[in-house]
Amino acid sequence: MGHWLQPPGHHRVIGPARLWLCWVGAWLLPNAAVLAQGHAPSLQPLSRPVNHATHPSQWEGWVTKVVDGDTLHVQPAQGGISHKLRIKGIDAPEVCQAWGMQSREALARLVWGQRVTVRVHDVDDHGRWLVQVMVHGEDVGAQLVAQGHAWSYQFRRDPGPYVFQQQQAAIHRLGLFGQPQAMRPREFRQRHGPCP
Repeated sequence: MGHWLQPPGHHRVIGPARLWLCWVGAWLLPNAAVLAQGHAPSLQPLSRPVNHATHPSQWEGWVTKVVDGDTLHVQPAQGGISHKLRIKGIDAPEVCQAWGMQSREALARLVWGQRVTVRVHDVDDHGRWLVQVMVHGEDVGAQLVAQGHAWSYQFRRDPGPYVFQQQQAAIHRLGLFGQPQAMRPREFRQRHGPCP
């Protein structure tokens, strides 16, 4: 059994349930006056990080910046700061590699200055929301892959959500699928490092 808390001079271990009670007691004591006035401050454990990126699963906004073929900034329609978003399910080339600039320009043509619908799925390792972006009811990720500006994002044996669009673009050698030097960004970074 793992030790949670051992007071000095004692050999008895306080378990998680008792520790929780101690924590609640420690929280209630300084907040008793506030509670007596009818206010209820949020019960937030001090050790848990507060997630400032709480978000609804779907919202609308305006595209304010296009970084590369799969990353953009969108300002919520109701106001507030722009959010850096990564389009889920696609893998676009870096701007400094073959077809990178064309990929960014293709995304800009689809969304620049447009009101888009953002469906949030997750957060990546860089703190960007992983999203599906819709413009005029069309899936932007699907369009980019179908036009040959990005790959369907592969993970292990999963070929990704846009494998059909990728197969069709490859058959017709569209965009990066017609470029012999095109390679997936992960392979590019392994060989050459990140873009400067």
